[in-house]
Amino acid sequence: MPELPEVETTVRGLARFLEGKRLVRVRMNRPDMRRPFPPGLVQMLTGARVTGLGRRAKFGLIHTDRGQTLVFHLGMSGRWRIDPATDDRHDHLVIETEEHRFALCDPRRFGWVDLVPTESLDAWPSFAGMGPEPLGDGLTVAHLHTVLKGRKQAIKLLLLDQRIVAGLGNIYVCEALFRARIDPRKAGGSVSRAALERLVPAIREVLEQSIADGGSTLRDYARPDGELGYFATRFDVYGREGEPCRRDDDGTIRRVAQGGRSTWFCPRCQR
Repeated sequence: MPELPEVETTVRGLARFLEGKRLVRVRMNRPDMRRPFPPGLVQMLTGARVTGLGRRAKFGLIHTDRGQTLVFHLGMSGRWRIDPATDDRHDHLVIETEEHRFALCDPRRFGWVDLVPTESLDAWPSFAGMGPEPLGDGLTVAHLHTVLKGRKQAIKLLLLDQRIVAGLGNIYVCEALFRARIDPRKAGGSVSRAALERLVPAIREVLEQSIADGGSTLRDYARPDGELGYFATRFDVYGREGEPCRRDDDGTIRRVAQGGRSTWFCPRCQR
């Protein structure tokens, strides 16, 4: 599933061609994806000018001068294609400017879009109650120390809780915990302040590196220009079960199940 860096990479790729442009044509090739397309989508977007693009957690945002924001989620296999040479039967939403065509392609249809009044974005159900952005000023040691206090659930699972930190996913939590030398099975309330002081910069570092690398291409994800992200070549633990730890010569990467998902870590250097 595309995670925060992949969505950020997508938004930046779209912004190069969309920002400030007027949408001259909008077409839906089916009535729904994972959810039905919002009523009036074509009418509201056709003729609108894109005033900016952004991201909240794992959602992309396309703002318009009509006070409406197109919110998109890429699901498990979604991506935007810019000026595709041919149509794809999985292109479900197509928007065009005078210069370019943008197709939201999603073979598995787990993605979805909504149209939300821009001034009400913070209250939109998927955003209401979200924690701070991991790349913003709100993610601090003090914040984590407060929200984790007394929590018995594993730190790995707590970091995946969008109410604690918005947008963190399985790949980057595993990688950040490794860099911070924290055992993912450890109770959140027992993680020391010193460890949290390692964790906050580790989260930012791993996300920023992945964004710079264009994200992590595992199966379906590709950037809007068709290029593949290559952060996966930097994975220290994710998907490396049985391989030697890059930090400790005597360590071997293990995989355990947590909350129905796989977690990879080094039991020797993550305590």
